[in-house]
Amino acid sequence: MSSPDDPYLWLEDVTGDDALAWVKERNDESLAVLTDSERFAELRDDLRAILDADDRIPYVRRRGELLYNFWQDAGHPRGLWRRTTLESYRTGEPDWELLLDVDALAAAEDENWVWAGAGVRYPDYTRALVQLSRGGADATVVREFDLGTLEWITDGFTLPEAKSRVGWIDDDTVFVGTDLGPGSLTTSGYPRVMRRWRRGQPVAEAEVVFEAAETDVSAFAGHDHTPGYERDFVGRSPDFHTTEEFLLRPDGTQVLIDVPPDADTDVEREWLLVRTRSPWSVEGTEHPAGALLCFDFEAYLAGDRTARVLFEPTPSRSLSSHAWTQNHLVLSVLTDVVTRLEVLTPSRDWARRELPAGPDLGSVDLVGVDPDRSDEYFLDTDGYTQPSTFLRGELGLDSDPDPEVLRTAPARFDATGLEVRQFFATSDDGTRIPYFVVGRVSDTPGPTLMTGYGGFEIALTPGYSGLIGRAWLARGGTYVVANIRGGGEYGPTWHTAALGEHRHRAYEDFAAVARDLADRGITTAQQLAIHGGSNGGLLMGVMLTRYPELFGAIVVMVPLFDMRRFHLLLAGASWMAEYGDPDVPEEWEWISQYSPYQNLRADEAYPPVLVTTSTRDDRVHPAHARKAVARLREQGHQVEYYENIEGGHGGAADNAQRAFQWALVFEFCWRQVG
Repeated sequence: MSSPDDPYLWLEDVTGDDALAWVKERNDESLAVLTDSERFAELRDDLRAILDADDRIPYVRRRGELLYNFWQDAGHPRGLWRRTTLESYRTGEPDWELLLDVDALAAAEDENWVWAGAGVRYPDYTRALVQLSRGGADATVVREFDLGTLEWITDGFTLPEAKSRVGWIDDDTVFVGTDLGPGSLTTSGYPRVMRRWRRGQPVAEAEVVFEAAETDVSAFAGHDHTPGYERDFVGRSPDFHTTEEFLLRPDGTQVLIDVPPDADTDVEREWLLVRTRSPWSVEGTEHPAGALLCFDFEAYLAGDRTARVLFEPTPSRSLSSHAWTQNHLVLSVLTDVVTRLEVLTPSRDWARRELPAGPDLGSVDLVGVDPDRSDEYFLDTDGYTQPSTFLRGELGLDSDPDPEVLRTAPARFDATGLEVRQFFATSDDGTRIPYFVVGRVSDTPGPTLMTGYGGFEIALTPGYSGLIGRAWLARGGTYVVANIRGGGEYGPTWHTAALGEHRHRAYEDFAAVARDLADRGITTAQQLAIHGGSNGGLLMGVMLTRYPELFGAIVVMVPLFDMRRFHLLLAGASWMAEYGDPDVPEEWEWISQYSPYQNLRADEAYPPVLVTTSTRDDRVHPAHARKAVARLREQGHQVEYYENIEGGHGGAADNAQRAFQWALVFEFCWRQVG
């Protein structure tokens, strides 16, 4: 259903002349205000120096015998794809073999290419399916690259710009889903039809292996290349939180993996792992949401439901993720939002032990494993005031040698006197909401910057940010991260507590944290700035319209804002499982209570607002941000706007753009609450 009373529908024309003229005018006005100070220039230059620093950790991913890295710096803003050996990496000054210079490619082809990743062919790792984005959009072109000659395969697997799914099966075959015209995409803009595409064959003539419904989010297909367990899987995602997956037999028949549609599955060698997202009764045993169960895969397909519980959540403990090495399963576990790793060994009857922990009130993240060849693992540990340490280890059968330190990142700001504390606020319904406070302990309230997300089961865990440290903490500010419902901090139940008609709980949680900060004397409403992007941008819009008295400044980044039309814009239809369907009257009833665009009022006293987005964001439509600003201006409120022409949903395509955008954010916040 459209909104006939909306005078700003014309701003939904992404690259229309009138819309872009409006964008340019708003950009010029706001940049004249926000970039005219020495502080802005200092912030921009400081942030750019951090982003481009040569002593950053070059994180690597193993492919066969070599370690691969993608690197951006001042001389290579679009980036270098390169590789080296472990022995060379250990020296601290690796001898990198350059594979692809994206800046040189962009210049040669007169395109604003942004690196979007590469799938390297197993097991020889001699070919790659490279994805390149124009300006950072989700849509990419796909090209086959020869990792021996370092040349493009001109007659290889290539695809024009689309939101494609593509992955290797063998040397001359891939699974592919792409835009082939009417009927090939879902209403969310993702592939509806998956094909088995053979080398030299027109993609439109490739064998269809699976078709999803047009109203599904997407279809998918993948090949498991594990030696001795080679298998193909196909399926569909009816919505953002449910999946129907099939084992694709060599004769083309499909065998349903019959698990609850909202469960997450992982087939590894002989095992089927199932992570529940809602309670599931198996053979008379009720397993809670957030449990991890293990079955024999072939026996399960035959009807055997004998389960082993590998993880069971508690009110304070949840499973964040898991990963396999050759002989072990590594679990990433959150306890009150602090990450720890556990190792389970199937050959030792799933014996359990802990890996070395990260810092207190910090995180330890599994960066990479080598499940086909070894028990090697790479870790990254950090905290709000502790820079990253990059480690490599190898798991043993009974115990684990201490991992070796490969790199330690230098401090990007002076953390002397800074403390990290965790508090709990009480939301409107009595739920305890955790949040982290980073800053100097003081009896005097001070300028504070707070963020949150609260959606799609994404957890905000502690992590080091040189940008926030240099631009905010080192200048005397306090930083706060609110772990509100809708996220994944306490597993799927924390997420589902704020789904659909219960969305208001996420917003009540964030407001509760803001009040708690004031009650503790950490800050005041006038000194509290908040920022968030995407679903977090929607959160900022709701704070603006429902709780304006709690904040001194609000930064709204690549946001959803018009929830009456979100499902009609770009990938918006895929998020109706999260928010609801605005075309269903009873669901619009609850959405309308918080949709920021419809709830803006001329007679309200709003704090100053900065809104940012990207013209090339093909996930969350830039019209959300544009229309928000147009309506705020119409009503006479103070609002600044910046729309980057490039950047996709991340808002920036290179380090210069990232530094500029974040300098705008920090300058705006310092002006309003500093």
